[in-house]
Amino acid sequence: MDRRDGAGNRGRSYARGNARGRGWRGRCEDRGRPSTQPPPSTASAAAVIPSDAPPVVGTCPDMCPATERAQRERLRDLAVFERVCSDPMRTSRSLAVKKFCRTISSTGIQASDIRPLPVLRETMDYLWHLLNSSEYPFEIVHDFIFDRTRSVRQDLSIQNLVNDQAIGIYEDVIKFHILSHQRLARSCQDSDASSLCYLNTEQMMKCLLSLFDMYHTIHKINSQSNKEAEYYSFFVLLHMGCKIPKMANSLSFWYSQLPASIVRSKEMIFARTILRCYHLGNFKRFFCMIADEATELQLCLVEPFLNEVRARALMYLNHSGYKLQHHPLTHLSDILMIEELELEDLCRICGLEISRSGDTKAFAPKQTTFSLPTPLSKSSGIYISREIKR
Repeated sequence: MDRRDGAGNRGRSYARGNARGRGWRGRCEDRGRPSTQPPPSTASAAAVIPSDAPPVVGTCPDMCPATERAQRERLRDLAVFERVCSDPMRTSRSLAVKKFCRTISSTGIQASDIRPLPVLRETMDYLWHLLNSSEYPFEIVHDFIFDRTRSVRQDLSIQNLVNDQAIGIYEDVIKFHILSHQRLARSCQDSDASSLCYLNTEQMMKCLLSLFDMYHTIHKINSQSNKEAEYYSFFVLLHMGCKIPKMANSLSFWYSQLPASIVRSKEMIFARTILRCYHLGNFKRFFCMIADEATELQLCLVEPFLNEVRARALMYLNHSGYKLQHHPLTHLSDILMIEELELEDLCRICGLEISRSGDTKAFAPKQTTFSLPTPLSKSSGIYISREIKR
């Protein structure tokens, strides 16, 4: 099956009436939001609504405006999830979901094309329902939800909605990206999946930065989300392995701009300690803390980096050990929380020769054939039985 068919042709614009609103970013102070340098191309990618334009109040009662549904039926531009009886020219109010539109206009916005907050909440719940669909490969499911959640965020921005309900939607969008981060990484050997991983991480970062602005805005009216600490911790954990936007200031400076209650929270202390263990090479504490203290979403976020950490641990053991002191794989598998067979495969990928003495497998240090592989084999986690519960 063509992925572009399943994805609903991500990125194509379909009709009038979509625009990026003034939103909230940039109107408040940068406290709690990392100062980043956006790519030059984004500055001129779209027209911006004039600052004196009043926010639009959406009136669309459906997940997809009627005009868009009709046009996409004519153009046969329906994703597989939107088709009635698999007919590419027929959809319904209960299946069609508004597409993300890159075309930005400051004059063509129609209230009937914009979904109000209750409909956006309904749309997000519907997309969550599709996330665990087993009828199609996950890449197709991800492509569809990826595009439609961008459209949800766009409608929130156009209406300048910043309240507890809007924040809840943003938190769900980020949760989707984190779960996708884990599942896509498990198939990252495929080049298409690798590109999806990159795009997913990019949108996750954008969502986090916007969410931090929203948190700061509601603080002014003495309101706060009970998930703030965990979502701030995600930004810290992403410094472990992802290519994230370059910060104008250090991470330590960013910490100093956060509320004290966030910095002292158990979620943020966990994230900072994990990052410190990662850089210092304290691998035993790294894995023990993940097993004992990580939340479900924190575990999903760090899983794609675990084999990178394990490979670095093997590098340290190989370079710093004595030639006569072999490292049994059984012992190392307990420390690195990986099955012995997978650890053996990882050792061979890194160029380590495994010796056997009876039933014991081990490797000797100071092997000159060691090298950190790129890319690393996919990680299967740390073998803790956990289920994500929404």
